[in-house]
Amino acid sequence: MLFEIIKTIILGIVQGITEWLPVSSTGHMILVDEFLVLNTTDEFKEMFLVVIQLASIMAVVLLFFKRLNPFDRGKSEAQQKETWHIWYKVLIGIIPAGFFGILFEDAIHDLFYNWITVAVALIIYGVAFIVIEKRNEGKIPKIATWEQLTYKVAIMIGFFQVLALIPGTSRSGATIVGAILIGAARPIAAEYSFFLSIPVMMGASLIKLLGFGFTFTFEEMLILIVGCIVSFLVSIFAIKFLMNYIRRNDFSSFGWYRIAVGLLVMGYFGLIA
Repeated sequence: MLFEIIKTIILGIVQGITEWLPVSSTGHMILVDEFLVLNTTDEFKEMFLVVIQLASIMAVVLLFFKRLNPFDRGKSEAQQKETWHIWYKVLIGIIPAGFFGILFEDAIHDLFYNWITVAVALIIYGVAFIVIEKRNEGKIPKIATWEQLTYKVAIMIGFFQVLALIPGTSRSGATIVGAILIGAARPIAAEYSFFLSIPVMMGASLIKLLGFGFTFTFEEMLILIVGCIVSFLVSIFAIKFLMNYIRRNDFSSFGWYRIAVGLLVMGYFGLIA
């Protein structure tokens, strides 16, 4: 059991880091699972990998609670109104991914959850980051505040989030790339990406939990609790790191990282295939 807890801690660390950095949490978790296979049923593991993502999302709620709380008595009426508009833009932004996710989740899982898709997606979006950052070098973003992020822009970014249904893409990577392409500054692009993940992952986790049921063995419950706690704590540091990093740097380094990991995946799985 101790070895299973150690594996769970490692999975929680990987999830907490990669959920927020634009390098694909799903892609990394698929890869890590090749070497650290939890001794559980496939049904539990599938549910576990989704629910610990929800734990990562709770880190956003904690860190941005004041920004996201429209009932904060310390806010003026105008600030409360602005907070409501943030939530409206988030709800509009999740419509495309929610629609396509519900309709095609099983087909996407059957077709694309494999190492080839992960590797190709890692490389393609890595190149995209580098090209987009090079193209935008020296340009002043058109969207630097939440007021400038209109409902039209919100739904456009939402369609980019649909791409994240493909493993290896990265939810944050797809939305950030889309937002930057549309003209958003990196901080507002990252924040909107974080906020979009809240209802998406809450819905996905609820569906997985209901599908699995709430009957756990002691070992399963312990693994789930440990994974969630580790994912939550690591996510706090990952989010703070990313927000500080992008104030001084662009996303090119993440692009090169994705390309390197994609090539590594191709080399490893290509040899053992």
